[in-house]
Amino acid sequence: MNTIQHGKWGEEIALKHLIGRGYCLVAQGVRSRFGEIDLIVKDKNFIVFVEVKTRKNRDFAHAREYVGKLKQRKIIATASYWLSKRSYKLQPRFDVIEVYAPDGAETKDPEIIHIDNAFEV
Repeated sequence: MNTIQHGKWGEEIALKHLIGRGYCLVAQGVRSRFGEIDLIVKDKNFIVFVEVKTRKNRDFAHAREYVGKLKQRKIIATASYWLSKRSYKLQPRFDVIEVYAPDGAETKDPEIIHIDNAFEV
């Protein structure tokens, strides 16, 4: 499994996790000239823009550490653009989901860490 496939697999795991917690999928793999957003979901009063990071382990660093200021700016710009084309009145929120899968897609029970409001505008 290459890196792109591994990332898409992690996004599917994250989506299942979110749906299991009552979130509703709005969009997936949203791209703009500013960047990309992995998942957009609704959670009660929020429209949530989710960055998913999939890693085998956290030996080098936590996956969330790969969502630096530049990546955050790209996600915010893409979210702003996306929202400008729609009439959502929900409060935006930016979450990060870490998926740790030591055996890749063969991992039976990947560890999922959901960080609500991981960064602010």
